[in-house]
Amino acid sequence: MIILAATPIGNLGDASRRLVEALETATVVAAEDTRTTQRLLAALGIPNRPRLIALHDHNEKQRAAELVELARDHDVLLLSDAGMPTVSDPGYGVVAAAAEAGVVVTAIPGPSAVVTALAVSGLPTDRFSFEGFVPRKPGERRSAFAALAREPRTMVFFESPGRVAASLSDLAHAFGGDRRAAVCRELTKLHEEVARGTLAELVGWAENGVRGELVIVVEGAARADIAFPEAVAQVVALVAGGTRLKDAAAEVAGQTGHSSRELYQGALAARSLGR
Repeated sequence: MIILAATPIGNLGDASRRLVEALETATVVAAEDTRTTQRLLAALGIPNRPRLIALHDHNEKQRAAELVELARDHDVLLLSDAGMPTVSDPGYGVVAAAAEAGVVVTAIPGPSAVVTALAVSGLPTDRFSFEGFVPRKPGERRSAFAALAREPRTMVFFESPGRVAASLSDLAHAFGGDRRAAVCRELTKLHEEVARGTLAELVGWAENGVRGELVIVVEGAARADIAFPEAVAQVVALVAGGTRLKDAAAEVAGQTGHSSRELYQGALAARSLGR
């Protein structure tokens, strides 16, 4: 089987007993960086030296089939450098190939920068979206933020220290400077810091430079900020994807605060005009 194993995102003490046991007995380990895995084994005092196979963004397509075949007869432990494999890290291609081939996939849960940052952000946690790494190119970044300006859920982004000031500035431009946010730095590490405030305030906070691993958490748009035509368009899109009209209207009503009945009627009218 394929075993996805979460590794510490900073604090070595977060390595679970299940992770340690899996590393102690593993015969095959697919790792994002084999050197990082070797250091993890040494830091945890594990003498086992499994076969290490490099699995990263540049070779996952080629390696997926090989790992799936190995997993028919052996347990293959799959690790990223930190956190859960497949979450903005290698592993998705292997899992998809294993599912297609009927090979069992399981997981050893553990540390996650996404959930940790969300939990400590001080922002709503009942509904959230993970947006992954912020696009590097300024134009693509601004387009991505513009498309998310009306997203009602709390949003979580990964960003590098060298670009965080520019990203916060672009977020403030797209979402408004008064939107609440948090920048979580060096989570679980000695110099962990959570900077909270409005996007405008955080732009000022980041101007002098920021170091370390970063996660940006941004408050979703207020329900009243989502105009009725946009809400109707969301209903129509859900229906186009196979959701019953009544259910789609109820779902969007819950997200936006608009009347479910009015959304239902608006979507009917929109569909009629579309014909």
